[in-house]
Amino acid sequence: MKKIPLLLLVICFSFTGSQIQPEAVIQEKTTYYFVRHAEKVVSKTNRDPELQPKGELRAHKWARVLKNIKLDAVYSTNYKRTMATAQPTAESKGLSITIYHPTEIDYEQFKKDTKGKSVLVVGHSNTIPGFVNKMIGKDNLYIVELVDNMISDQVLYID
Repeated sequence: MKKIPLLLLVICFSFTGSQIQPEAVIQEKTTYYFVRHAEKVVSKTNRDPELQPKGELRAHKWARVLKNIKLDAVYSTNYKRTMATAQPTAESKGLSITIYHPTEIDYEQFKKDTKGKSVLVVGHSNTIPGFVNKMIGKDNLYIVELVDNMISDQVLYID
């Protein structure tokens, strides 16, 4: 009779030590860095101008800003100014630049292809806001105002 309580005690401790622990949920993180191309040479006749010297400096600054960020991919439109903006960062990361066409891109496929990655996307002032909206599934208007040294920003959206 004395053995039964001892046996029950051993069984109880055995089960409490071997409880099934739920597996940790690992969330896959995808990060996009959207950048407008740096300052280009202004030309009324050339639709594909190079970067001006100030733009080249800015492109190299982006590489320094992104220096400590592990990037898995760099995307750019097929224009000299966007490619030249992306190049210093891609080069510093040992990555090639993948060309995308803003009017032809399948955003859902892009999300699948870049899932779990950190991605730099270089585009234009008239394509980056639309790209961001497609990625987040919204139709926002981004307003940034610069007055002297004061910067203000707003995001407007319509339900």
